Amino acid sequence: MLKNRYLRIIFLMWLAWAIIVIGFQKLVEMRMQPDRPDYATDWTSNETNRNSQSDKIYLTEPFMNRQVSWDSEFYLSIATYGYDDPNIRLVTVRDENGQRDLSMNYAFFPLYPMVMGAVAAPLKLLGMEPIAASSLAGVFVALLGTLAGLIALYDLVRDELGDEGGLRAGFYLLIFPTGFFLAQVYTEGLFIGFAFGTLALLKRRMLIPAAVLAMLATWTRSVGALLIIPLALVWLNDVWVEYRVGKIQPLTLAKGLLVLAPLAAYLIWRVALGEQFELVETTWFGRNLLDFEGSFNGWKGILSAWGELNPQRQIYMLLEISAVLLALVACLFTLRRYPGVALFGLAVLFIALTSGYPQSLIRYVLVIPSITIFLSRLGRNIAFDRAWTVASLLLMGLLVTLFTYDMWVA
Repeated sequence: MLKNRYLRIIFLMWLAWAIIVIGFQKLVEMRMQPDRPDYATDWTSNETNRNSQSDKIYLTEPFMNRQVSWDSEFYLSIATYGYDDPNIRLVTVRDENGQRDLSMNYAFFPLYPMVMGAVAAPLKLLGMEPIAASSLAGVFVALLGTLAGLIALYDLVRDELGDEGGLRAGFYLLIFPTGFFLAQVYTEGLFIGFAFGTLALLKRRMLIPAAVLAMLATWTRSVGALLIIPLALVWLNDVWVEYRVGKIQPLTLAKGLLVLAPLAAYLIWRVALGEQFELVETTWFGRNLLDFEGSFNGWKGILSAWGELNPQRQIYMLLEISAVLLALVACLFTLRRYPGVALFGLAVLFIALTSGYPQSLIRYVLVIPSITIFLSRLGRNIAFDRAWTVASLLLMGLLVTLFTYDMWVA
């Protein structure tokens, strides 16, 4: 069982972190102004001028505006008015049925904005403006998911790293360079709650609740479907143990159906929203599942022209590359002790690397638990712990400042 003392520490650490991050964003806005636009990618120079967001009502609402940028627009729209919100831009798509217009909202999974909408409903009854209520709800849901993820991560690693190691892993998650996304209107916080919770329950061989959380994770982000890997490993291990003692129980075999829960969730989403998602993702965002050619050409173009890139873009890509390498090394070094966790992380990394032109990778790897487990192992060395803390916090300060001003981060 989890110790109450350490649960209190996790809660207080999470609460202090949330207050500090949100407060820092206000402080930054009051103290400085950036030199616009941002040249981190080919397209950001057109999207980061002073008036670039002026026609986007969900990004100009003053209340909690610093926690809202980029994809937040679509989560707020879905939570407030639904997928076919007339305030969101339309994308002209083509398929076998001809040409039609679809809302950009369809490129985003439904559970996070649905939960936001449910939390925002009583706030609206109390008199809050709809977008303001959705913004507050989005941050609240993300933070609660993060707290659940911290508790799950602590439980997942404390047998190996002890109580202090479990706390350190959670701390490293919060201060990871893109850890501030866990306190913004983004899906990472809620997804980590469901995904890390699934992995912690599997450690305790609790397949039924783990399967339920895996389904919820899948409806939050597509990579939740990859939780089928740790679910399958736990079930196969149970079958193997019973086989070795001479008899496989029918109930154990029946539990094999639970392994398919993330796949079932993905197929349900696919029937309901998958077609629209794929059309908008491909047409507007240029993302495709297992787009090996596009991904390869993207990396090739960046690396071959490295010397010609402007400094902003070089730094951005250097952080992306560093995040990928860290995730890969972390998964490999945790594979033996945490096979399900590490294989899930490798699968997430593989999908991120093969979905098209390389971008947002430093944010995508945030949901890979092997990273904080690996870093927490290294953090047993006091010198590494202090050095990583300083380096990670400085990078997070840089990135959260950029995000606060709607500049591109990930």
